[in-house]
Amino acid sequence: MYYRTLGTIPHKRHTMFKKEDGSLYREQVMGTKGFSGVQSILYHHYMPTEVVRSELLQPCMPEYEETDSLKHRHFFTDALTEKGDALRREYLLGNDDLLIGVIKADTPMSSFYRNGDGDELFFVHEGSGKVETMFGVITYRPGDYISIPIGTIYRIQPETETAFLVVESCSQITTPKRYRNEYGQLLEHSPFCERDFRGPEELITFDERGEFEVLTKSRGYMHRHILGHHPFDVVGWDGYLYPWAFNIEDFEPITGRIHQPPPVHQTFEGNNFVVCSFVPRMYDYHPESIPAPYYHSNVNSDELLYYAEGNFMSRKGIKRGSITLHPSGIPHGPHPGKTEASIGKKETLELAVMIDTFRPLKVVKKAREIEDKDYMYTWVE
Repeated sequence: MYYRTLGTIPHKRHTMFKKEDGSLYREQVMGTKGFSGVQSILYHHYMPTEVVRSELLQPCMPEYEETDSLKHRHFFTDALTEKGDALRREYLLGNDDLLIGVIKADTPMSSFYRNGDGDELFFVHEGSGKVETMFGVITYRPGDYISIPIGTIYRIQPETETAFLVVESCSQITTPKRYRNEYGQLLEHSPFCERDFRGPEELITFDERGEFEVLTKSRGYMHRHILGHHPFDVVGWDGYLYPWAFNIEDFEPITGRIHQPPPVHQTFEGNNFVVCSFVPRMYDYHPESIPAPYYHSNVNSDELLYYAEGNFMSRKGIKRGSITLHPSGIPHGPHPGKTEASIGKKETLELAVMIDTFRPLKVVKKAREIEDKDYMYTWVE
């Protein structure tokens, strides 16, 4: 991300910044990679280290199924009916690099929360609301990707019932390196630019004493920290590390005369995984082109697709909110008849999020309750 500032900050970093009564605001450097990565500097009314009580709550890692036969999988997330706040997450797949799940949020978060293990990326399938953070407020709408950096305290407050796809990463989530020049600026061939990204819109500062609960996820466990002040006590900040939003409608698809490979859809990346956006676009324009993808083998990656809107042109039996997993080691591709049906088509209105992982994904045991168990055999003509 690029440099931003919000609120009030002193002229020079690491110098005295005084309140009207002569006391000091508390400076916090929040950075990545041991001071060699991106960072921001925040100024608090109170010490961010001031904790009244600390408590270990419970383990929060999902339980994975035992090794099964290698096969393509399909899960109906619309069958998940339980709702709650944005901390009620139905994890479906994961490995040591990330967790993938869905959320159906219909109530505001009563506690504050932070992930101490890595970044989080939300895709808003439907619904609207706001994300309140220590950096300020971001409003969201359908199609938004929302990135929350590691260690950020936040609350999600839905205004209407919201369905999220969520990725909890154990690493930083960034734009692809090949889209950026040596100075970090997005290049002309990138399918988006800096003006498409929205940082926090408003910084609301709370100068309040009291006891405030912050739930912290770290090292596979949930912890409770009771602060002696409101966690949103920041009066100003600047830097390159902050929450942001990007709407999938602002992804400009790259098309060609013949079928383009999946990397042209790449939007973000983390350690050992990438996130891609399939958006409405014109099909290939070679006179003999086949718009449907060719059969291919993911020899080094698992492919997960979350289907958001439209009729995905290479699949049958897919619902809104479906998740498919095509694992490495065996080929996958269009369902029978879909290759022929695509010929002559001019455009697609599909909308989907793809996550490719470079280490195998494991399936959470509970996901089997919403599985289409015959999916592996839907290529039999």
